[in-house]
Amino acid sequence: MANKIFKSSTGSMHLALLLIRVGFGVFYMVHGWPKITGGTDTWAWLGGNMSLIGLGFAPVFWGFLAAVAEFFGGLLLIIGVLTRPVAAMLIFTMVIATLMHLNVGDPINTVMNPLKGLVVFAGLLISGAGKYSVDNMLGR
Repeated sequence: MANKIFKSSTGSMHLALLLIRVGFGVFYMVHGWPKITGGTDTWAWLGGNMSLIGLGFAPVFWGFLAAVAEFFGGLLLIIGVLTRPVAAMLIFTMVIATLMHLNVGDPINTVMNPLKGLVVFAGLLISGAGKYSVDNMLGR
């Protein structure tokens, strides 16, 4: 009995990847929607955080890319399309978000939010989308 409980299978791994992709995809779509619809003021604020890594130019452009990465990246994760490139974009976005929270002196519980995403997206970058994805159907 214990063997069945603790033994993993390929099928359960693929189901777990689907659950992670859909769950985090929905979370990031919800989180990214106000950023997508916020317009240039929101994008300038988001993109202004790129100055933390020495890229102080074109904040509206960088902010728009961050909003797109979160919202549309979440959508692509849900269906499992371009999972590894999307995970890489979201990792970068979460690094900048983490630096921003550290820079303004937010409490550790706030700093942990983008770090959680970063860890999950790193796992998806390594694993890929799994069997239940468009990536798998296309042979990626």
